[in-house]
Amino acid sequence: MILRFQDSRKMKQSRVTTSSYQVFADYYDRFTKNVSYVSYAKRIDGIVMQRHKKRGSVVDLGCGTGTLGLLLAKKGYSVTGVDRSSDMLTVADKKLRDADVKATFVRQDMTGFSLPCKTDVVISTLDGINHLNSQEDVLKTFRRVSRNLRHGGIFVFDMNTIYKHKNVLANNCFIFDTDNVYLGWQNDYSISDNSVLITLDFFVNGKDGVSHYTESFREKAYPVMKVFGMLIKSGLVPLEIYDGISYKPPKKTSERVMIVAGKL
Repeated sequence: MILRFQDSRKMKQSRVTTSSYQVFADYYDRFTKNVSYVSYAKRIDGIVMQRHKKRGSVVDLGCGTGTLGLLLAKKGYSVTGVDRSSDMLTVADKKLRDADVKATFVRQDMTGFSLPCKTDVVISTLDGINHLNSQEDVLKTFRRVSRNLRHGGIFVFDMNTIYKHKNVLANNCFIFDTDNVYLGWQNDYSISDNSVLITLDFFVNGKDGVSHYTESFREKAYPVMKVFGMLIKSGLVPLEIYDGISYKPPKKTSERVMIVAGKL
């Protein structure tokens, strides 16, 4: 597809740099249509039902615009979404008003979240753990998960692998366009800590011309064995690991792994 802008003479020349997800929140769902949230919800539901035999309470860490949480709510779960981005939660609240389900969205940081009642399940999907840029923050998050889980509860999360950061994201550039929004996605890979600095350039075609916004954030990949060690240190027991949302074990070329841990 080619994005057709208005007359270039009307194009705004200013470039606005915003905080992470401030602009992306408005267009996040447009650019993540390739994500099968239905498959994610089905896979998580299968893991929970296999272990608990019932649908109870779920805390969705890094819930974003709430799509996955609302799908789980439709399956009968009591859902609380947690995210530090007020812009993402604004979109989630709008979706909630249009959905025939109940859910709660709370603005808190993953590394220090605290809820009034312990939960049966905590989930974190689609790069949530990768957004934590130090092992200290991962450990803090895992400890918070352990503190907020009931005994016998489970923690289901996925994360991008080092292989994906090094070989797929790497220093590559991706171009997306949809409706009147064009997105340039530039990666800057750091081999020293397996992190990727992601810079997003949005060109939004409006009635007054084209506006240009820039956002950036960093994602970091962690060795699976170190993640297991941090889980154990947090009072959680690694139970299963899969190649993404499949039922297969991970491979050397797996781009994403899903991990199930329990609080015994």
